[in-house]
Amino acid sequence: MSKDDEQNASRLTAAEAAARYEAVDADRLNDWLRDLLPEGRGCVLDVGAGSGRDAAWLAGLGHEVVAVEPNGAMRWQAEQMHPDRGFELLPDRLPELSETLRAGLSFDLILLNAVWMFVSPGHRERAFRKLVTLTKPQGVIAFTLRQGPVDPGRDMHEANAGEIERLARRHGAYVESVSEVPDLLGRPQFSWLQVVVRLPDDGTGALPLVRRIVLNDDKSSTYKLGLLRAICRVAHSAPGFAVEVQAGHVEIPLGVVALFWLRLYLPLLLAHLPQNPLNSRDFRRIGFAKQPLRALAGGLSALDLRPGARVSGDQGAMLHGALRDACSTIDRMPATFLTWPDGSRIFPVHRRTTRKPGAMVLDRDYFRSFGTLHVPAHLWRAMQRYGVWIEPALVEEWIGLTAGYAEGQSRTLDERAVRDAMRWYEPERDRRTAKKRVDVLLEGESHLHCVWTGRRLRKGSVDIDHCFPWSAWPCDDLWNLMPATRQVNQREKGDLLPDDRTLRGARDRILEWWELGYCSQRALDERFRLEAGARLPALGGRAEPDDIFTAMSLQRMRLSNDQQVPEWGGPD
Repeated sequence: MSKDDEQNASRLTAAEAAARYEAVDADRLNDWLRDLLPEGRGCVLDVGAGSGRDAAWLAGLGHEVVAVEPNGAMRWQAEQMHPDRGFELLPDRLPELSETLRAGLSFDLILLNAVWMFVSPGHRERAFRKLVTLTKPQGVIAFTLRQGPVDPGRDMHEANAGEIERLARRHGAYVESVSEVPDLLGRPQFSWLQVVVRLPDDGTGALPLVRRIVLNDDKSSTYKLGLLRAICRVAHSAPGFAVEVQAGHVEIPLGVVALFWLRLYLPLLLAHLPQNPLNSRDFRRIGFAKQPLRALAGGLSALDLRPGARVSGDQGAMLHGALRDACSTIDRMPATFLTWPDGSRIFPVHRRTTRKPGAMVLDRDYFRSFGTLHVPAHLWRAMQRYGVWIEPALVEEWIGLTAGYAEGQSRTLDERAVRDAMRWYEPERDRRTAKKRVDVLLEGESHLHCVWTGRRLRKGSVDIDHCFPWSAWPCDDLWNLMPATRQVNQREKGDLLPDDRTLRGARDRILEWWELGYCSQRALDERFRLEAGARLPALGGRAEPDDIFTAMSLQRMRLSNDQQVPEWGGPD
């Protein structure tokens, strides 16, 4: 049988299954979920979505929905049956849920409708841990468990409420309710348990751990705070570099942690702010501020140090040396002394010896050449979700330490200058590259269209719009810069986030712009993909425009749900 024949046979089988699923009335089947859903719009995950029946029902209630389905033929059926589905469809499966976790989303409700019995007992502990990781505080995991004879031919296993209750207790959650209902297909041998698991808080211990490091840990320098803040900045600005590995850890290239470490410390060293109790007025008193960093401080500002940048010549040599020294200091100092009660490292480091490459592109491979740093997965999720609250706490403690060190050295610091040096400097708005491409294309024979209205663009009436508003999420990556009519950008959208319907409706025009604006130019194409890979966690190493758009849609959902960014419903 040819590959095409196999694919057609698979789709035929999936079509029969999808027809059975869709024959069950979704409103009647899922009515029990209504009281579990948040008031207003929530963020919902449908695990094992099948034909998309339940995901479409949830989206129809006004919620933002991610539907995961491992079977490619069934995903195809979902796309055909719900062409205007209003939900994101991902290829993912239990127990890993790696694609969903990579996106960094958290959910008000996670639905497993007739799914848990297909998870083997040996994988259920891990699968439950992943589900808890994805659930918001006070969020719900809703299971339906089939009761009755098990069909071994379908790789099915027994499932009961007692097991769910034991798993919930071990993961800081609790079973809120259990009810039994008859089979809607009228099969007398089957009934269904509806089990509701609720998470009372973050369920992980991540936030108490952060509080312990910030407030209680002994600190002979600011390095512990520096490492924690550098990781927090990676989680915010370059989460695409993180990869989840075994034993509940996320692996980050050590070089990117060192890059953000340098960006934090350069302004402090240039302002001669003490970072330990010694009289550290100059670079020589700072453990990692060796010759490369001193030279770097005079040549590159913190704003020049960003993933995706190219650095060459003497500046490249200086930066490479500074990163090498920072990696050494991170490994020897804060990563060594930030420990669990048993003395093991919270942030294990695996450092490598690396030589400066001929051409330096600050990408994943270059950063990994320095080694890797592991972050507990629950702490990484907390930094992604709650970084907007965690980082200010780190900064305040850092300011207090700096003031204490200065006082012990009989120095008086200007608080305003200290706070200014502690700021995280994002690059100023820079739309020049996108604007130049628009001008070049309009001068030629290309037809460009406003991504929001579809109207043909004319010279003199084009604005470059930040799709995700700068005020909420400073990002000048090429993928986030869109051509739009001046009227829409300045009078309608402004600093608002496009809602799900609007972004989805603009998909084809956005892909057209990326192709014309960036992908058709080799250098810009490389930059476009590098920036997306660093910033969008859901990509996971993929960089095709379709993948980037999906990852972008998931990031839009994060900004909407985690930061409550005000939304725009599209042009009138």
